[in-house]
Amino acid sequence: MLQYILECIAFQLLFLVIYDFFLKRETFFQWNRAYLLGTYALSLLLPWIKIEAFKNRLPQQLKGYPEFWWNLNKPETVVEVTNASGLDWTWQEMLLYGGMILATLILGYKLWQLYQLKRNGEVIRYADFTQIVIANSALAFSFFKSIFIGDKVLEQKHDTIIAHELVHIKQRHTWDLLFFELMRILGWFNPLVYVYQSRTAELHEFIADAQVAKERKSEHYQQLLSQVFQTEHISFINQFFTKSLIKKRIVMLQKSKSKKVWQLKYLLLVPMVLGMLFYTSCDLESKTEDELLNKSSLKTTTEIAFAKVDEVPVFPGCEDVEDKRICFNNMMQQHISKHFSYPKEAQTAGIEGRVNVMFRINEQGHVDDLKMRGSNILLENEVERIINRLPKMQPALHKGNVVAIPYSIPVVFKLESNDYPSEESKAINLAEDVPFGLVAEVPVFPGCESAADKRACFNDKIQLHISKNFSYPMEAQKAGIQGRVSVMFKIDSNGLVQNIESKGTNKLLTDEVERIIQRLPQMSSGKSEGKNVNVVYSIPVDFKLN
Repeated sequence: MLQYILECIAFQLLFLVIYDFFLKRETFFQWNRAYLLGTYALSLLLPWIKIEAFKNRLPQQLKGYPEFWWNLNKPETVVEVTNASGLDWTWQEMLLYGGMILATLILGYKLWQLYQLKRNGEVIRYADFTQIVIANSALAFSFFKSIFIGDKVLEQKHDTIIAHELVHIKQRHTWDLLFFELMRILGWFNPLVYVYQSRTAELHEFIADAQVAKERKSEHYQQLLSQVFQTEHISFINQFFTKSLIKKRIVMLQKSKSKKVWQLKYLLLVPMVLGMLFYTSCDLESKTEDELLNKSSLKTTTEIAFAKVDEVPVFPGCEDVEDKRICFNNMMQQHISKHFSYPKEAQTAGIEGRVNVMFRINEQGHVDDLKMRGSNILLENEVERIINRLPKMQPALHKGNVVAIPYSIPVVFKLESNDYPSEESKAINLAEDVPFGLVAEVPVFPGCESAADKRACFNDKIQLHISKNFSYPMEAQKAGIQGRVSVMFKIDSNGLVQNIESKGTNKLLTDEVERIIQRLPQMSSGKSEGKNVNVVYSIPVDFKLN
């Protein structure tokens, strides 16, 4: 909704800039009236219009973390809310509705003023209008088919005033102003609706002046030059005597009629509207997580994750090690380091970057289904060459059965300097970000310092933090929105939370989860081989309404 409001205001501002700079000084008053009414209506409609031919779909890319890392950890956190009875508004909603109620009351007061004038005045009915004479007053304005006129005005020559107000009646100018009055209720916070109403009221006077001046220009001109009468401040009536408009009306009466060729200025509206349609039609194509995975080069059909399998594959040399999971990770990094050779062409071109690689260790212990995503094909080819040289392993076991499992690791290519590096000076950073399920020592959440199982304590503290800070978005509750949000974030080597990324069915839910994660405290960093490392953690959060 906020984006819609901002787009409407932006479009209105552009339309008004065109009007003030190119059209306002022309005598095409009826054209200008149509422009103001039409562009305001357009500004409300354009954000909803999507032209298929203009659509420039920008597919949502997968997040920077490998797909396999999502939801590696503990089962999802489920957050529920019971629909509250009665009113439970946010302060923003209270402000919005409060402003609308106040604007409605102001409109009601203005209508009450008109009712009082009519009730206390002398009503005289004519064929085309109703004249209401106000005692001891110099008023002169129209409202629908009624002309309110003070008895002091009637004592003078007032034919041009009646003719002027009849133009307002015949052209239904009151409807224009009432339209903007209603827009002021709905969008009281939008300053441009007041500008639109002011410009329209100004045009009404120019239109009426031009019509009357066709037959009695001299007389009408003298009437405007006479004393400035008392006026009522009612924004949706067409007043004859308005101090701020007298000078402008006199200038317009003296102005020569604009040449028809200048009507071409209205063609400026065409490219502007097309540009707005192009903008509103550009879409961020929303895809489900399954669709994204199907198109991802890192997808996997294996359901048993490396972090969840009962017994991981046994890398040669890890047969007698107690923690085979950690040994597997260490041997994998040693294998990459041992067989690594920075491509000469990449060195010469100064190419650096990251390659995310995923592969499967099948039921026979062989590596297959190798997939990669990287910044350069030279780096990808080198990683593929290294992974293809992995030895045969003992396959993984889950619930007593031999299973295939996927494994993912990022490989970062870095050059030490801009000079041509020697073979000895090449550098590579392995596993720059380590998944929570694979790190040797997990980050320590405040309160878990003395816990025997810091990994379990971390999971419990995360869920407690989510529950404690959770607030089901009111707008999502009202719309009955439920769903799952998978969130992933990094606990860096200083223990700070960074790189929060989320996937979900609705932005309201993802925003709430990201807000909660941003409030996580600083922790003691995770460690691998005795060194502080970045640890990536993921958790799904389910939103449910009772």
